[in-house]
Formats: sequence, C-alpha cells, structure tokens
Amino acid sequence: MKQHLVFGFLIIFINNAFAQTSAITSDIVSPKELATLLTDSIKKEMKINLPVYRVYRYVDKSGTHYCILTESSDVIKDNDTLHQTIKAVNLVQKDGNLSKAWEMNDNIIKSEQEENSIWFWTKYMEFRDYNEDSLIDPFLIYGTSGYDGTSNGRIKILIYYKGQKVAIRHQNGVLDFERETQVDQAFYNLPLSLQSAVQKKMELMTKNNVAIFPAGWQTAMKNRKLVFNERK
Repeated sequence: MKQHLVFGFLIIFINNAFAQTSAITSDIVSPKELATLLTDSIKKEMKINLPVYRVYRYVDKSGTHYCILTESSDVIKDNDTLHQTIKAVNLVQKDGNLSKAWEMNDNIIKSEQEENSIWFWTKYMEFRDYNEDSLIDPFLIYGTSGYDGTSNGRIKILIYYKGQKVAIRHQNGVLDFERETQVDQAFYNLPLSLQSAVQKKMELMTKNNVAIFPAGWQTAMKNRKLVFNERK
C-alpha cells in the first residue's frame, strides 16, 4: 500500500512539473493575429501611437503577455528607415481582458553626439524563464547610431524581473575615453542564470561588432562595479 502511495505521489509530481514546463512558451504574433489583437480601440486605450514593428507573445503562470514593440518612421536614407522614437508596451491578458503591465519610451539624443536613429535589437532579445520559477524574464535591447554608425551610439539593456525594471546603459565609442557602461545596483541581485544570459548577449554584441564595451568589463561586472570606463 505504501509503495502505491509513493508511486501515486511521484506521478502527480511529474505531471505537475511537466504542466509547468509546457505552460512556458513564447512566439512572435503573426500579422493576421495582430490585426485581431490590436484593434483601433485597443491602440487608442493603450496609447499605442507609433507603427508596430513586432509583437512577442509569452505565456507563463502569471498569464498571457504581449510585448508590443513600436518605432517611429521619420526619415528614409539610403533605402533605410531611420527612427527618432521607440516605445514598448507590455499587455497582459486575463479573463479575456487586456491591461497594461508596463511600458518604456526612448528617443534619439539631439546634441553633440548627433544620433540619427534608434531601434530595437531583436536579434539579441529573448523571452525565457531563466531561473525556472515558471515566470518569463523578458529583456529588451535597443541601440542608437550616429555619424559613425553604432560605433558611437548608445546601447540599453532592460531586464524585467518580477515587476522590477533593471537597466544596463552603455555608450559606445571609437576612442577609449569615450566608452562607458553603467549598471543598476539591482542587476547584481538578479538570479545568476539571468545575469549570465545578459552577459552572454553582451559578448555576442561585441563579437558582432555592434558593441565596444570598456576593456575588462567582465571583471568589472564580476566585482559588481556600477560604472566602468577606460578613462585615466
């Protein structure tokens, strides 16, 4: 009898674990679905007033979320569209109703840097459950370009963890003294698996020549530095 009870509890445990794992999903919403999801009334209510670039859907134990990425279309130069403003809106669906969980906004800086475009770097973004708590930990990455392309632009990484927004801000630069990275203190309190995932993306951006982080940045982050650069 005891063996049957143990076996029964084991089956329940396995089924629950499988159900939790299978419930964690993410994908990109198709244009057809998007037309049904983002009606004119929903856009007006949620203040989605820029062209929609892409929508990510992710499902975890907190519900179904839609991360809507929007970018303005301001100038077409050399067959490329330049964006002065971006906005991301995260909607959560519960009981058939949509509500706004969070949003972020940014724009180019019109100053000495002469930025000319800002856009989401979807190649480096992910929506995954990094610490296996059945909640997806989205992080957004976007950047800017200037007179020397991304070499003198900015990069920003936003991590959303249990309702908290954590940021890493970086200024690229061809010259050593121009480069600087700023890390929110809260980043070092994130699960190590999530910290590692973000740092791997930073390494990939470096490999792909779109980011120039200060020399020794990995050591600086290991030592929980908040600001690091190469200025003497």
